[in-house]
Amino acid sequence: MYKADGKTDQKETLVHQYADLVKKMAYQIKAKLPASVEADDLIQAGMMGLLDAAGKYQDNQGAQFKTYATQRIHGAIMDELRNADWLPRNVRKQMRDVEKAIASLQQALGRAPSESEVAKKLKLDIADYFQMLTDCSGHQLIYFEDVHKGEEEDHFLDRFIQNNKSDVINGLLSKDFKEALKQSIDALPEREKMLMGLYYEQELNLKEIGAVMSVTESRVSQMHSQAVARIRATLKEKLWTGPA
Repeated sequence: MYKADGKTDQKETLVHQYADLVKKMAYQIKAKLPASVEADDLIQAGMMGLLDAAGKYQDNQGAQFKTYATQRIHGAIMDELRNADWLPRNVRKQMRDVEKAIASLQQALGRAPSESEVAKKLKLDIADYFQMLTDCSGHQLIYFEDVHKGEEEDHFLDRFIQNNKSDVINGLLSKDFKEALKQSIDALPEREKMLMGLYYEQELNLKEIGAVMSVTESRVSQMHSQAVARIRATLKEKLWTGPA
């Protein structure tokens, strides 16, 4: 903790001071992922982000270290998840099928389709549809591959990002995207909108949300998967046809 001149080593001091922040962020992210993802792997990746932040941080940058470190830690954990390719291909295909069914029904009905309507569109009984949503827990709103062209079709953010050299994060933070995201959330059924608020704004876990909404933890997980699918379906429609 000390250098030869007797002064404290800023890097080691910062790492020691903010190690708990890494664990907190890792477990928050882990709660949104499938059980197969190990928290220790996320913590290790987050620690690398913290070390990087501590090594590059300078007091005269004007930014508080916690804010700077939080961005670095989160980015390192996301990189680890992308590199690990933790979501199986069949799960992503299932969610694409759900998104397509929701998008088709929204266009036909002019409103958010019910669960039974989505299940019928997928030619599944409601129990099998709920199981599909459970299997797809941990599906994210935006994936890195959403900004690249796939072999089967263009992804919706290809039309949103102006060119291949555009910064992805800046694109996601742009006014058009944030407005489209807000509208997509506003279009959710009330209970799913409430769930998303409790999960992402209040940062309650699934068990706590279940207690608030008087449903089981597994039901909360299903509703979250469905809400994400609805948002993605709506975003695709808006960003393919909108001004962006």
